[in-house]
Amino acid sequence: MIEFSALWLIFVLGLRHGLDPDHVAVIDNIVFRTVEARPRLARWVGTLFALGHSLSIATVAIGVSLAAGAFVPPAWTAPTIDLAVIGLLLIVGTLNLHGLLTQARYTPVGWRSGLVPKRLRNSTHPLAIVAVGAIFGLVFDTATQAAAWGAAATAKGGTMAALAIAATFATGMMLADTLDSQIVARLLRTRSHATATVQRYRRAVGWLVVALSFGTAGYALAELAGLDVALSDGAFTAIGVTAAATIILLLLASRLRATAGKRA
Repeated sequence: MIEFSALWLIFVLGLRHGLDPDHVAVIDNIVFRTVEARPRLARWVGTLFALGHSLSIATVAIGVSLAAGAFVPPAWTAPTIDLAVIGLLLIVGTLNLHGLLTQARYTPVGWRSGLVPKRLRNSTHPLAIVAVGAIFGLVFDTATQAAAWGAAATAKGGTMAALAIAATFATGMMLADTLDSQIVARLLRTRSHATATVQRYRRAVGWLVVALSFGTAGYALAELAGLDVALSDGAFTAIGVTAAATIILLLLASRLRATAGKRA
C-alpha cells in the first residue's frame, strides 16, 4: 500500500505543478481571449486544461504499471529522473525569483508553452484546451515522473496504486488550475483596475511558485542524499492544507480588491 505521507507529497507536487509558470501563462492567455466571447467557459479554462493534463499522466502511469512485469528498468533510471525533475524545479524557481525581483510587470517564466502548436494554443474551443493540457502532460519532466510513479506503484499495489497516485496528483493540479482561471476571469470582468489587480495576483502566485519549487526540490535532494528528513503524516497534511488555503485566500483577496475597484 502507498503511505499516506507519500500521497500528501504527491498532492503538494500536483498543487505546485498546477501553479507552474507555463500553466499560469497558458491558462491566463486563453482566459484573456475567452472572457468576452465565452464568459462561462473562461472561468473553467483551468479545469479543462487540468483534465487533459490528468488524462495524460494517468495513461502514462497506468501503462507503465501494466508493462512493469514485462520490462524492468535499470536501477539508475529512477534517480536520474528524480535529478532531472529537481533540476527543472530549481531552474523554474530561480527564473521566477529573478523575474519577481527585477520586473515591474512580472510575467510567469516557464519553458513548455513553445512545444504546443500556436494554432492550438490560441484556440478557445473546449476540446482544444483539453488537448493543450494533454500535450503538457506528455512533456519530458511530467511524463517521466508519471512513468516513475507507475513503475514504483507495481510494488505498492499495481495498477490501483498507479491510479491512486495519478488521481492524487491530478486533484492538487486541478485545484490550482481551476482557481487560477476563476480568479483571472472574474478580475477581467470587473473591468475597473483589472490590469493592476491581475498583476498583483500574478506576483502573489509567483512567490508561491518560487516557495513550492525550492521547497519541493530541497526535500527531494535531501532524500536522494540519504538525509533523515522524513516528515510525519501531520506535517505533510499541514503543507498540503496550507498551500491549498493560500490559493483560496489569493482568490478571496483578489475578488475583494476587484469589488472595491469596481465601486471606486
